[in-house]
Amino acid sequence: MSDVWADLAGQDDAVVTLRRAALAADAIVRGEQVPAGAMTHAWLFTGPPGSGRSVAARSFAAALQCAAGGCGVCPACHTVLGGTHADVRFVVPEGLSIAVSEMRALVLRAASSPTQGRWQVLLVEDADRLTEAAGNALLKAIEEPPPRTVFLLCTPSTHPDDISVTIRSRCRVVALGTPNIESIARVLVERDGIAPAEAQWAAAAAQGHVGRARRLARDPEARARREQVLGLPRKLTNVSAAFDAAATLIAASEAEAAASVAELSAKEKAELETALGAGGTGKGSAGAARGTAGILKDLERRQKSRATRAQRDALDRALMDLAGLYRDVLALTLRSPARPIHADRAELARAAADRWTPESTLRRLEAVLACRDAIDANVKPRIAVESMMLSLWQG
Repeated sequence: MSDVWADLAGQDDAVVTLRRAALAADAIVRGEQVPAGAMTHAWLFTGPPGSGRSVAARSFAAALQCAAGGCGVCPACHTVLGGTHADVRFVVPEGLSIAVSEMRALVLRAASSPTQGRWQVLLVEDADRLTEAAGNALLKAIEEPPPRTVFLLCTPSTHPDDISVTIRSRCRVVALGTPNIESIARVLVERDGIAPAEAQWAAAAAQGHVGRARRLARDPEARARREQVLGLPRKLTNVSAAFDAAATLIAASEAEAAASVAELSAKEKAELETALGAGGTGKGSAGAARGTAGILKDLERRQKSRATRAQRDALDRALMDLAGLYRDVLALTLRSPARPIHADRAELARAAADRWTPESTLRRLEAVLACRDAIDANVKPRIAVESMMLSLWQG
């Protein structure tokens, strides 16, 4: 496939729904009558991490702006998918939450008429990070929508912890599931040119996360960090080793996060400094430089917040790798025919299965999942990880 839906792995039902809505939206633009409910102004994309929530929303936004319903090759499709379309606003949290001031400004801009005669689109990635005030600002806009504005929201689920009940009730829900290994592998082969065997391995190791599978298949450093994380359980020989393993896991997560944001942060700072006249030699340069300190400080604050979020995301991926390993051990102890997640670590899993009982393996798996819950509840990551490592050592 070469259309805008090509990157959605294993979400055939959702694609059918969105294609139909895009056709109805095109008919509305052309002044035709469409059946009630064929197209709506607010959509909620739900699904577990890696299922493609934001990819589906971005693809739908492109289809709305494309006269052919998402051909994937026209300027409208290219600019939306590239994040530069004039009528599509993207809200991507820089930190752990989306502030009310940011949401009010974006809602105001989205209420204007589309410049290219089709739709104004406001796409909110991680809408579960909206503060209560930001959610209320968005709710008011959804309750009184401009005639040619579409709101696309992405959250893990429809649970009230992720999105308010009132916003949920005014949206059409597109539920995405965890894509299967074959679907992810097929996307890696067809779009990224990954060898079939390597794509199959990466798809399994990523546990249904398309972006993670791509990184594992293409980035040697990502594979090395995974190896480091999966090697930690066999190093848990005493209390001191448990604390060392916790430090190693935190350091690996910080390294991955730093690598993921370093290039963007450097580019942002360079562009801002250039826009503010860095390197100027005129009479007013010194005064202008003094006046830019606050702007640069604000950028640094936002970048620090984004780095914190990236560290948490990287740590969560590492914890899921560990959980997958203990799941493989549990499957072996119970003689389950389930396909292993970490097929390349089968020898390690078999050795652990020979030593541990199913009950102790399950306790270890639960310790990893409890660590994820603790971090979600704002327990300091280092404390949560150290507690987990002690539990893993004790069994």
